[in-house]
Amino acid sequence: MGSLLKSLSITFAVIIVVVAPGTPARTSRQNEQSPGTPATKAAHHVKQYTIEQFLDTTSIFGSSFSADEAQVMFTSNKSGIFNAYTVPVRGGEAAPLTHSTKESTFGIGYFPHDNRILYTYDRGGNENNHLYVLGADGQEKDLTPGDKVKAIFLKWTFDGDAFYYMTNERDPKFFDVYKMQTADYQRKLVYENTTGLQPSDISNDEKYIAFGKPNTTSDSDVLLYTVATKELKNITQHQGDIANAPQTFDVHSKWFYYTTNEESEFAYVSRYDLATGRKEVVEKAPWDVMYTYFSHNGKYRVVGVNEDAVTRITVYDTATGKPIPLPTFPQGEITNVDFSRSEKQMAFYFNGDRSPSNLHVLDLEGKNVARLTDALNPEIDPKDLVEAQVVRYKSFDGLEIPALLYRPYQADAEAKAPAIVEVHGGPGGQSRHGYQGLMQYLVNHGYVVLMVNNRGSSGYGKTFFTADDGRHGHEPLWDCVEAKKYLSSLDYLDANRIGILGGSYGGYMVLAALTLQPDVFDVGVDFFGISNWIRTLESTPPYWESFKKALYKEIGDPVKDRAKLMKVSPLFHADNIRKPLMVLQGANDPRVIKPESDEIVAAVKKRGGIVEYIVFADEGHGFTKKKDEIAGDKAVLEFLDKYLRNKPATGARNQ
Repeated sequence: MGSLLKSLSITFAVIIVVVAPGTPARTSRQNEQSPGTPATKAAHHVKQYTIEQFLDTTSIFGSSFSADEAQVMFTSNKSGIFNAYTVPVRGGEAAPLTHSTKESTFGIGYFPHDNRILYTYDRGGNENNHLYVLGADGQEKDLTPGDKVKAIFLKWTFDGDAFYYMTNERDPKFFDVYKMQTADYQRKLVYENTTGLQPSDISNDEKYIAFGKPNTTSDSDVLLYTVATKELKNITQHQGDIANAPQTFDVHSKWFYYTTNEESEFAYVSRYDLATGRKEVVEKAPWDVMYTYFSHNGKYRVVGVNEDAVTRITVYDTATGKPIPLPTFPQGEITNVDFSRSEKQMAFYFNGDRSPSNLHVLDLEGKNVARLTDALNPEIDPKDLVEAQVVRYKSFDGLEIPALLYRPYQADAEAKAPAIVEVHGGPGGQSRHGYQGLMQYLVNHGYVVLMVNNRGSSGYGKTFFTADDGRHGHEPLWDCVEAKKYLSSLDYLDANRIGILGGSYGGYMVLAALTLQPDVFDVGVDFFGISNWIRTLESTPPYWESFKKALYKEIGDPVKDRAKLMKVSPLFHADNIRKPLMVLQGANDPRVIKPESDEIVAAVKKRGGIVEYIVFADEGHGFTKKKDEIAGDKAVLEFLDKYLRNKPATGARNQ
């Protein structure tokens, strides 16, 4: 449901600056629908499924080859909570490697030379992840102890005898870089971080460390640290707003690759010669290049492009510079490409709107592909699920807004459907193609869903990306109001039954809609959304210190901009909430703390408004336990059925 911070990719709350950005590229409009054009056509009777059936679908991610390359580790919530699993590379029964029943546990990888595994988890969603090893004796060892310590894995050394990681144990605000030996877990400090740089990659010869330096959400630098001399050099010095993001060293430690949008709307790949300082452009696309990296010995280079909310992967043979053929699938995307150390095998995921992510392994010598998982609950027929369609609509000022439209099979002009405008997290996130369990659940039960990429979303160029800076509660919200007008133009939809739903920043947009535009939407569903920007900005986790300047520029300074922030903080306008509201919150959320939800709920109750509130005691910023997801999603549908579906339909259209 989103991360609360723009241009950040947060895995276990690691803060890494990502190039994001503006005006949609125009390579193809084949998926776009004009207003009123059906996104799907009813072709069969649709079976409706329970939330238990939807969530019996398994979430799967991550991959790591075992030392003998006979097994692949991945993370799955098959048991109802995330754990690490392993499966033979040619297929077979997956077996759990960890057996947590309390804390969601995420696999990092097999050790390079033996079958020990490295993994991570926090306590109840507090995001203070530690690194753990499961030894040959089956015993777990905490490698990064400390009540308030947060630790993040970086990479294995090239020889596999050690690994790098970062932790904020010395100073809660900053992450230092350590190297730990795999033999005895002895460690040494490699870089003491006192300025909030964000560690990214270490060269194979271990002479250099790459860092990202966020200046604002649209401006950032790449710095290289020479370990021997302790010299720190900014290799992307520039004027104006340019987003530079560190990527990877080449295998020979000759080049450093990074993405930049210098003199471009979209991010592209450039590289820096470590010996001479020479720079050269490596690869451009008419969309943002999101990342690039190499296989272990440098035989292959992977590039991911964000093409109109779909990831397009290219794998280059570095000797020839030509792409290698990849497996072909129906609609969807290949993601998360990972190579074995021998470079003979390639693990990847395939994901589509009607197909949850499934792990595959490609034998690069024999070219045969093995599908190792089957994530979709076999009780669900994929034909009953809906393929999202890319649409674009004009906002109040003529700016074109991209969105993903899900039309239920059962919706038509004679049986007009209710609808939901869904707003992603961030700010600066992006609604993308791919399996969305809650969205498919709502669509399966007859709701049209429009997932909006309002101005400020990633993936559409830097002009579009920065168009929301300092304007939250204004233009980005108005884009969502225009989304309702777009939906109202569809002949299979009841314009008098349209709600809004979102999480994190998207939850803020829900609350902002109900307070600042109180007559537009008929209901709101808020997953852990911000109600008071002043408190949220003052209560960010200490390890966000390096990004505070950028966050304040994006949203506002809680001291200097206090009056401005009060004007767009829903809590101070709660008396305007006249439509039914549902709020869902994790008790241990460190990003949007529980009082954000407590107080908006209390304010609605005080004036006798309709509000339903669910708090999960063992969750944080996002719900990772199936029991909580089931309870929450079931309650959402019941709430929408009660206050939106069963609202009297008049057939009138709001213009």
